[in-house]
Amino acid sequence: MPGELSDVPESWPVVAIEDLYRTDWVIALRLDELHAPGDDQAFPRLVLEHPGAVIVLAVDDQRRAYCLWQYRHPAQQRFVELPAGLLDADGESPEATARRELREEAGLAAEEWTSLGTTWSSPGISSEVMHFFLARGLSDVTSDFERTHEEADMSGDWVPLDDLRVAVLDGRVGDGPLVQAVLLAEAKGLV
Repeated sequence: MPGELSDVPESWPVVAIEDLYRTDWVIALRLDELHAPGDDQAFPRLVLEHPGAVIVLAVDDQRRAYCLWQYRHPAQQRFVELPAGLLDADGESPEATARRELREEAGLAAEEWTSLGTTWSSPGISSEVMHFFLARGLSDVTSDFERTHEEADMSGDWVPLDDLRVAVLDGRVGDGPLVQAVLLAEAKGLV
């Protein structure tokens, strides 16, 4: 094993960058030409720029998780998901974004916030980093967030955490962030 069992920040020299798709929307696609250390031969890599995201596993005193059902066009499925959202507000920390998304998508506020961890969704092509939180001490709040498009058709409800775990393990729910959040919380003994 080459060194400590840990991811290590590293950056290889980039000699050219070409924007392939860039608008005022949240993501962009670019083509980087880079060199491996000690190698003069450049090679291309596509990079999907993404601001990052938060995912909230909100668990109440009855061991129920708040879940959403939302249509996702790229997969052409309605997924069982958790409240989540993009880190698209300037200067907003991941926890602040998680608090906002829980309020907007579930109409909930939480007194206790625990970081479950951070993962990269697909580091071979995307810069997306996902921050996972466990929210407890929940209360209903009013949200003035106006839902549009797929979010306008989104529904939500409480699901027994044990049922959600079984659905994760037997493959009935396959949203990656939901799966990771449930398994992280369980592995850490937090639920």
